[in-house]
Order: sequence, then structure tokens, then C-alpha cells
Amino acid sequence: MPLLILVADDNLGIRVSVNDYLEMAGYSVITAEDGQEALSLVEAYHPHLIVTDITMPRMDGYDLVRKVRTQPMFRLLPVIFLTERSSTSERIRGYQLGCDFYLPKPFEMQELGAMIRNLLERSQMIHSEWRFSYPTETNSRSPIQPPPTSALDTDDDQTPAIVPQPSALNLTKREQEVLDLLTIGLSNVEIGNQLHLSSRTVEKYVSSLLRKTETGNRAELVRFALEHHLVN
Repeated sequence: MPLLILVADDNLGIRVSVNDYLEMAGYSVITAEDGQEALSLVEAYHPHLIVTDITMPRMDGYDLVRKVRTQPMFRLLPVIFLTERSSTSERIRGYQLGCDFYLPKPFEMQELGAMIRNLLERSQMIHSEWRFSYPTETNSRSPIQPPPTSALDTDDDQTPAIVPQPSALNLTKREQEVLDLLTIGLSNVEIGNQLHLSSRTVEKYVSSLLRKTETGNRAELVRFALEHHLVN
């Protein structure tokens, strides 16, 4: 069965052109003209990847991704922002919300296709590994969910948290707390409110986690954490 991609954009021409290109490439495609419709389609059809604009009526792309990421079964769903809003601050906001790639308009269709292939190949690889290891907990149609794990923390922030693997990471209790909240899709501000920390301090912990896991962004960090059972 072809992999299913959701394309959300209020521009009919872009929806049609991206739809045609992806169908020619062998994918199944569903389209939405706003974020509210896109969210309903995500919940109904469980696509393997989302390509979405940011500026859309009823619900913009930021809110769409935020709502998608709050649902555990969609934490690893790959997302590409395809948008005219390409400032550094906009891109940072997109990555903080959990998008995997940010492609400014106008764009080359071949570049979008390469991004999609890259994300789907990694997603399917991780999915296959978990399905092989935990055959009763995943299926070929649902997005990836990690098996249940546990982690024991001590009260001292400087004491490494005990996690199943990889043990060489030596995460502190506070890093573990930030990672747990990051994985459920909270922003720096929201994490700071939960842990009574400033956004700048949270960012320092996130940077430390990226360095220790050798990941390049938050989406990769979340995948790493779930793949290595670092979070519940």
C-alpha cells in the first residue's frame, strides 16, 4: 500500500501541484485547505507525513502541529513546513514546535520530494525496528509508539538519572525532566512554567541534551529518546 501524505495549504494551485507531483512519485495524497480540516484528516486517516503551510484560515500551521504533537500516537509523525514565512524567528518557532524541515516558498518540487523521501525512509526504518522488537504493540498502519519504560531519578540535580540505555549519556535529573516534557511537545516557556525555570535555562538543558545525544534538532532528539527508551 502506498504511503499516505497529507498536504495542507489554502492555495489551491499549490495543493494541486504538490498532489500531482507526489502521486506521480507513487504516494497516496489527501489535501486540506486549512488547519482545522487537516487536523480532522490526521485523526481520521493517520497519514505517514504532513506537508503544511503556516498561514491558513481557521487554524494555522503552528496550531496544527502543536495539536498533532499533543497526541502520543503522532509524536513521531514527520512534518514539513512549506511557507512564505521564512524569517529566522519563524523557522526557529517551527523547529521548536517539532517540524522536521522548513521549506520556504517559492520552492523546487524536487527538493520537497527529497525531503519527503528522507523523512519517510527514516520513519519507516524506526517503525520496522520497533515492530520487529515489539510485534504486539505496533501495526503497519499506525504511527510509531514506544514500548513502556521506566526511569529512576534521584533528588540531586547533579546525580545522573538511571535510564535503560544508553547508559553513557549520564543525564542529570533536570535534563531528564526537560526531556520528558520536550517529548510531549511542550515549548521552552511551557517547560519552564512546569519546572519553575527561565526559558533561557531550559534552552541550556535542551542544548546539553542535543550535545549528549549527538542530535541536530528537537525532532531528532525526540526520536532518539523514544528509540532508546529514555522517556516513558
